[in-house]
Amino acid sequence: MLLTVTSRNVLLPDFDLPRPATIDVDLRTGKIIEVRLWYVGDEACKKSGDPHFVDAGDKVVLPGLVEWGSAHVHLEEPGNQDWEGFWTGTQAAAAGGVTALIDMPVDSSPPTTTPRNLDIKRRSARGQCWVDVGFWGGAIPQNQAELGPLLSAGEFPRVSESDLHTHMSHLQHFSKNSVMIFHAELQTASSPARHRLNPRSYQEFLSSRPKEFEVDAITLITRLQAMYPSVSCHIAHLSAAAALPIIRAAKDRGSKLSVETCLHYLCLSAEDIPDGATEYKCTPPIREDSNRNLLWDALVDGTIDCVISDHSPCLIEMKGLENGDFMEAWGGVSSLGLGLSLLWTEGRKRGISLGQIIRWMSIKNAELAGLSGTKGQLKVGYDGDLAIWDPEPEFKVSKEHLYFKNKLTPYEGMTLRGLVHKTFVRGRLAYDLARQDGFTGLQPSGELL
Repeated sequence: MLLTVTSRNVLLPDFDLPRPATIDVDLRTGKIIEVRLWYVGDEACKKSGDPHFVDAGDKVVLPGLVEWGSAHVHLEEPGNQDWEGFWTGTQAAAAGGVTALIDMPVDSSPPTTTPRNLDIKRRSARGQCWVDVGFWGGAIPQNQAELGPLLSAGEFPRVSESDLHTHMSHLQHFSKNSVMIFHAELQTASSPARHRLNPRSYQEFLSSRPKEFEVDAITLITRLQAMYPSVSCHIAHLSAAAALPIIRAAKDRGSKLSVETCLHYLCLSAEDIPDGATEYKCTPPIREDSNRNLLWDALVDGTIDCVISDHSPCLIEMKGLENGDFMEAWGGVSSLGLGLSLLWTEGRKRGISLGQIIRWMSIKNAELAGLSGTKGQLKVGYDGDLAIWDPEPEFKVSKEHLYFKNKLTPYEGMTLRGLVHKTFVRGRLAYDLARQDGFTGLQPSGELL
């Protein structure tokens, strides 16, 4: 049995702009078996009643997005599923055209820092995933002996420089596809001293996490990488443009270094954050507009490789909205499902093409996550993961657009452009805007990677 999707606008990997095409997916294997470079909607009207024939007309057919990196997505189950769970988190992903995500190890209980805990996490996920889900393993002090088994399986107190030496020494003996991901903030003796004054002030919070924390951490990472050159390293959620010269120099030396930034660093600015608005709190923090412009420039020139959500939810009361205390509130921005609209809305103002956005949110993410042979592109032999997208409609973000569990986001009230109409995972319908709540009558069919 086949799924056939046809459109006048399909974004294929060998073309800069969408073009007419028709894609056939074998539903037995979930793989794309043919891509025809023409639109068959008009000649196939007689098949319009076939649920396995989808005529997208002028809407754009895109490869499904891939969320990896800090991977950030935090699906807190088991243990903290009141924050976010596999069912709600993957529904939010599907509603935003995301067809594969890699879960962060840190906030579930138990955390994914041993093979046993990884197995517990996988058992908890089975039968609940609307998109494909993989898992990172966590490196913490004294668990270096677990890294080999975690890597074999597919797969957080602060680490010291000594810990990193030990971890990287172990990792250099394993698969060339392994990646060490860093939350890159480091307070050193030379870091500027900051004193807490007004805990409701966003500028006070921003000054408590200065750009020097990221600069010092990335300097350390690139120095260690020179000592362990076979270990691929990835900088999670870069916010400080001041670190870009260090990154460019490391890449120019041939270091196996990749870098992501996040939607909130590209779409929000410190100058616009009200005091007490703790829904904006994250670490590293959202910085000034001038910093944001430099991050966009680094995306365009390739210094920054990809964009992810860093969806890091919590119970709403943990944000302390009634007090507005940035120092005490949980850090993390919730945005899963809004990413394509956010980046398209902001990118259009800057002359960014849809092809560039898909490179940053699909192709490069799949490549860096080791999924480049199956995810991120509409090619024969790849998984039939695709989204039908209308880039023109505008909508104001409200809670009805949020499928994640705790519906608090700094984007509420913002006017965005572009809507996902349908999402397919391995050829199976995972989200349909026309259905009640987007999922009525559907069943989760995501697989564990």
